[in-house]
Amino acid sequence: MGTLKGWERAIERAEQAVAEKLFGNDAVEAEVVEALLRTCDEQTVVCSSHRTVVPNVYTVELPPHVYAEIGPHLTVVGQELTDRLARHGERKDYEWAGPLAVRLAAAEDVPNGRYQVRCAPMAHITSAPLTSPDT
Repeated sequence: MGTLKGWERAIERAEQAVAEKLFGNDAVEAEVVEALLRTCDEQTVVCSSHRTVVPNVYTVELPPHVYAEIGPHLTVVGQELTDRLARHGERKDYEWAGPLAVRLAAAEDVPNGRYQVRCAPMAHITSAPLTSPDT
């Protein structure tokens, strides 16, 4: 059991190191997560009293030099952000427009020079009304 706890602590330290490299400090990390959650909340579509749909593909755009620095850890950081967004969606009882994904991308024109969050529903999702088989 002690070995398992040791591995768990080692993984947590590695994740913290990646987050520090990406965000610099806890305040910036919290700011990025807050921007991600806010972007999700701003894009809600209330379909009924029991159904609120939100986009399922989120992109955190980073300056190219930051993106290059975290290159080997993109999957870990993307998964951590996806997990945080998934927990947020559960608390808010959101329905995703498809499988949830948060990815990181390099962008030359990041407005604040640090990051930008964009979202969209998965490409195959359309707003066209469904037709019944009888028509």
